[in-house]
Amino acid sequence: MSNQEVLLLNSDFEPLNVCHLRRAMALIMLGKADVIQHHDEGVRTASGLLDAPSVVKMKYHVRRPMPELRLSRHSVLARDGYTCQYCGAKGRDLTIDHVIPRWMGGPHTWDNLVACCRRCNLKKGDKTPQQAKMKLKKTPRRPHFIPYISLPAYLKAQRRDEWLFFLPVFEAFAQEGHG
Repeated sequence: MSNQEVLLLNSDFEPLNVCHLRRAMALIMLGKADVIQHHDEGVRTASGLLDAPSVVKMKYHVRRPMPELRLSRHSVLARDGYTCQYCGAKGRDLTIDHVIPRWMGGPHTWDNLVACCRRCNLKKGDKTPQQAKMKLKKTPRRPHFIPYISLPAYLKAQRRDEWLFFLPVFEAFAQEGHG
Protein backbone atom coordinates (compact mmCIF):
# COMPACT_ATOMS: atom_id res chain seq x y z
CA MET A 1 0.00 0.00 0.00
CA SER A 2 1.41 3.38 -0.99
CA ASN A 3 -0.11 5.46 1.80
CA GLN A 4 0.52 4.22 5.32
CA GLU A 5 -0.70 7.27 7.27
CA VAL A 6 -4.02 7.66 9.06
CA LEU A 7 -5.63 10.78 10.54
CA LEU A 8 -6.50 10.11 14.19
CA LEU A 9 -9.40 12.10 15.64
CA ASN A 10 -10.49 12.54 19.24
CA SER A 11 -14.03 11.48 20.20
CA ASP A 12 -15.18 15.08 19.47
CA PHE A 13 -13.59 14.94 15.98
CA GLU A 14 -10.69 17.22 16.99
CA PRO A 15 -7.55 16.10 15.08
CA LEU A 16 -5.17 14.38 17.51
CA ASN A 17 -2.39 13.09 15.32
CA VAL A 18 -1.32 11.52 12.08
CA CYS A 19 -0.32 7.95 12.86
CA HIS A 20 0.97 4.90 11.01
CA LEU A 21 -1.52 2.43 9.54
CA ARG A 22 -0.26 -0.26 11.94
CA ARG A 23 -1.11 1.91 14.99
CA ALA A 24 -4.57 2.73 13.62
CA MET A 25 -5.31 -0.95 12.94
CA ALA A 26 -4.25 -1.81 16.51
CA LEU A 27 -6.59 0.86 17.96
CA ILE A 28 -9.46 -0.49 15.86
CA MET A 29 -8.82 -4.14 16.76
CA LEU A 30 -8.53 -3.29 20.47
CA GLY A 31 -11.93 -1.59 20.27
CA LYS A 32 -10.52 1.84 21.10
CA ALA A 33 -11.30 3.52 17.76
CA ASP A 34 -13.83 3.42 14.94
CA VAL A 35 -13.15 3.83 11.24
CA ILE A 36 -14.69 7.01 9.87
CA GLN A 37 -13.27 6.78 6.35
CA HIS A 38 -11.35 4.16 4.35
CA HIS A 39 -8.50 4.49 1.83
CA ASP A 40 -9.35 3.60 -1.76
CA GLU A 41 -6.94 0.65 -1.67
CA GLY A 42 -6.94 -2.13 0.88
CA VAL A 43 -4.20 -3.71 2.94
CA ARG A 44 -3.15 -7.32 2.41
CA THR A 45 -3.06 -9.56 5.48
CA ALA A 46 -2.52 -13.29 6.01
CA SER A 47 -6.28 -13.78 6.00
CA GLY A 48 -6.96 -11.71 2.86
CA LEU A 49 -7.58 -8.12 1.85
CA LEU A 50 -8.91 -5.66 4.47
CA ASP A 51 -10.23 -2.14 4.00
CA ALA A 52 -7.49 0.22 5.14
CA PRO A 53 -8.57 3.13 7.33
CA SER A 54 -7.82 6.70 6.26
CA VAL A 55 -9.53 8.46 9.20
CA VAL A 56 -10.23 6.91 12.61
CA LYS A 57 -11.97 8.38 15.67
CA MET A 58 -11.26 7.45 19.27
CA LYS A 59 -14.27 5.96 21.13
CA TYR A 60 -13.32 7.80 24.31
CA HIS A 61 -12.11 11.36 24.81
CA VAL A 62 -8.36 11.79 25.10
CA ARG A 63 -7.71 14.67 27.49
CA ARG A 64 -4.82 16.78 26.36
CA PRO A 65 -3.28 19.92 27.78
CA MET A 66 -3.67 22.96 25.57
CA PRO A 67 -0.87 22.52 23.04
CA GLU A 68 1.96 24.97 22.76
CA LEU A 69 3.11 26.06 19.34
CA ARG A 70 6.78 25.29 19.77
CA LEU A 71 9.35 27.34 17.97
CA SER A 72 11.53 24.77 16.20
CA ARG A 73 13.42 24.41 12.94
CA HIS A 74 10.71 22.10 11.58
CA SER A 75 7.90 24.49 12.57
CA VAL A 76 9.62 27.49 10.91
CA LEU A 77 10.28 25.47 7.73
CA ALA A 78 6.66 24.24 7.69
CA ARG A 79 5.29 27.75 8.30
CA ASP A 80 7.32 28.99 5.31
CA GLY A 81 6.22 26.09 3.11
CA TYR A 82 9.78 24.71 2.83
CA THR A 83 10.53 27.72 0.62
CA CYS A 84 13.47 30.13 0.87
CA GLN A 85 12.01 33.44 1.96
CA TYR A 86 14.56 35.36 -0.11
CA CYS A 87 14.76 33.64 -3.52
CA GLY A 88 11.74 31.32 -3.44
CA ALA A 89 13.71 28.08 -3.88
CA LYS A 90 11.77 25.06 -2.58
CA GLY A 91 13.14 21.95 -0.98
CA ARG A 92 14.13 20.15 2.17
CA ASP A 93 17.76 21.30 2.14
CA LEU A 94 17.05 24.62 3.83
CA THR A 95 18.54 26.41 6.82
CA ILE A 96 17.05 28.88 9.26
CA ASP A 97 18.10 32.52 8.99
CA HIS A 98 17.87 35.23 11.63
CA VAL A 99 16.51 38.21 9.65
CA ILE A 100 18.21 40.58 12.10
CA PRO A 101 21.44 38.78 12.99
CA ARG A 102 21.88 37.68 16.59
CA TRP A 103 25.04 39.76 17.00
CA MET A 104 22.91 42.84 16.25
CA GLY A 105 20.42 41.87 18.96
CA GLY A 106 18.09 39.92 16.68
CA PRO A 107 15.97 37.60 18.83
CA HIS A 108 15.38 33.88 18.33
CA THR A 109 11.62 34.36 17.76
CA TRP A 110 8.93 33.58 15.18
CA ASP A 111 9.13 37.17 13.89
CA ASN A 112 12.88 37.01 13.24
CA LEU A 113 13.36 33.50 11.80
CA VAL A 114 12.79 32.43 8.19
CA ALA A 115 13.50 29.45 5.97
CA CYS A 116 16.53 30.16 3.81
CA CYS A 117 18.46 28.24 1.15
CA ARG A 118 22.19 27.83 1.70
CA ARG A 119 23.05 30.13 -1.22
CA CYS A 120 20.99 33.01 0.16
CA ASN A 121 22.22 32.36 3.70
CA LEU A 122 25.84 32.68 2.51
CA LYS A 123 25.00 35.79 0.44
CA LYS A 124 23.24 37.48 3.37
CA GLY A 125 25.88 36.44 5.89
CA ASP A 126 25.73 38.40 9.13
CA LYS A 127 23.96 41.41 7.62
CA THR A 128 20.35 42.56 7.60
CA PRO A 129 18.39 41.96 4.38
CA GLN A 130 18.65 45.69 3.59
CA GLN A 131 22.44 45.68 4.02
CA ALA A 132 22.71 42.59 1.80
CA LYS A 133 20.28 44.13 -0.75
CA MET A 134 17.89 41.22 -0.33
CA LYS A 135 14.11 41.30 0.12
CA LEU A 136 11.91 38.92 2.09
CA LYS A 137 9.02 37.28 0.20
CA LYS A 138 6.78 37.82 3.25
CA THR A 139 7.17 39.16 6.76
CA PRO A 140 7.69 36.33 9.26
CA ARG A 141 4.99 36.07 11.92
CA ARG A 142 4.03 33.72 14.71
CA PRO A 143 1.14 31.55 13.45
CA HIS A 144 -2.12 32.70 15.05
CA PHE A 145 -3.42 29.27 15.94
CA ILE A 146 -2.47 26.28 17.98
CA PRO A 147 -3.40 22.98 16.31
CA TYR A 148 -3.55 19.81 18.37
CA ILE A 149 -1.32 18.19 15.80
CA SER A 150 2.09 19.68 15.06
CA LEU A 151 2.37 22.39 12.43
CA PRO A 152 4.33 20.16 10.00
CA ALA A 153 1.76 17.34 10.45
CA TYR A 154 -1.13 19.81 10.00
CA LEU A 155 0.30 21.20 6.76
CA LYS A 156 1.04 17.70 5.49
CA ALA A 157 -2.50 16.59 6.39
CA GLN A 158 -3.93 19.54 4.44
CA ARG A 159 -2.56 18.03 1.23
CA ARG A 160 -4.82 14.99 1.64
CA ASP A 161 -8.22 15.87 0.15
CA GLU A 162 -10.01 13.13 2.10
CA TRP A 163 -8.81 14.67 5.40
CA LEU A 164 -9.72 18.33 4.73
CA PHE A 165 -13.25 17.98 6.13
CA PHE A 166 -11.78 16.99 9.52
CA LEU A 167 -9.14 19.74 9.76
CA PRO A 168 -9.84 23.17 11.22
CA VAL A 169 -9.23 26.02 8.78
CA PHE A 170 -6.61 28.60 9.72
CA GLU A 171 -6.55 31.49 7.28
CA ALA A 172 -2.75 31.78 7.19
CA PHE A 173 -2.51 28.22 5.85
CA ALA A 174 -5.83 27.76 4.06
CA GLN A 175 -4.46 27.77 0.51
CA GLU A 176 -0.86 26.67 1.13
CA GLY A 177 -1.72 23.02 1.67
CA HIS A 178 -2.71 22.54 -1.96
CA GLY A 179 0.48 24.05 -3.46
